[in-house]
Amino acid sequence: MTHTYQITGMTCSGCEAKVKTQLFSVPDVTAVEVSRETNSGTITMDKHISLSTLQEALGGSGSKYQISAVNHNEAAEQAKGWLETYKPILVIFGYITIVTLLVQAANGAFDLMQWMRHFMAGFFLVFSFFKMLNLKGFAESYVMYDVLARKIPAWAYLYAFVELGLGLANVANFNPLVTNLVTFVIMTISIIGVLQSVMNKKKIQCACLGAVFNLPMSTVTIIEDALMIAMSVMMLITIL
Repeated sequence: MTHTYQITGMTCSGCEAKVKTQLFSVPDVTAVEVSRETNSGTITMDKHISLSTLQEALGGSGSKYQISAVNHNEAAEQAKGWLETYKPILVIFGYITIVTLLVQAANGAFDLMQWMRHFMAGFFLVFSFFKMLNLKGFAESYVMYDVLARKIPAWAYLYAFVELGLGLANVANFNPLVTNLVTFVIMTISIIGVLQSVMNKKKIQCACLGAVFNLPMSTVTIIEDALMIAMSVMMLITIL
C-alpha cells in the first residue's frame, strides 16, 4: 500500500535526504519519496504503519520533522491493518467456534462444559498442526520468548507435541482432571513469556501458528493463552 503524508520541517536537500533515510529504515517500508517544496512524503509499505511509528523514526514528537496523514483516515487504516495482520487467527477461531456450536446444536441442548472441551480440542489440534509444518522454525521462534524454552531448548520442540496430546485428550475426554491440570500449568508457563515480551515491547514473531504466518507478539497472543487458562480453570472447578 502507498500513502501520502504531510511532512514539515524540511528546509534543504540535506533534510530531504535525512527524512528519506529515516523513514526508509522503518520495517515494512519498501519505498520513500519526499519533497520539501510540497512538504510531502509518499511512502510505500508492505502493511500499514502507524503515524506514531513513522514519527518515532523521524526523532519523536520533539523532532523538527513532523509527519501527519492528509489523504487517508489513520484510524480506519490501522483497523484494516490489524484485521489483515491477525486474519489467520481470527479465521481459525471463527471456524472452531462455528463447528463446536454446531455440535451443540446437533445435541439439542447447549452443554457449556462439553462445548469448552471441544473448543479446547480444536484449538490445540489446529495450533499444533501449524507448528508441525515447520517444527524447527517454530522452535527457533518460541525459544526467543518462552521462559522455559530459553532454559531448556528441547522444550520448544516438545511443546508442539504436548499441544497435540492435549488436543487428542480433549477429543477422547481422557481423564479430564489430568488433562485440564496439564493445560493450566502449560499455558500459565507460556503466558509468562508472552506477557514479558508484550510489556517490554519486544518486536518478535509470535510462534502460536508456528513459522507459517509472520504474526507479531501482541495482546492477541495473551488473549489466546488466557482463554485456554480460563477454560481449564472452569473445567477443574466443575470436576472438583
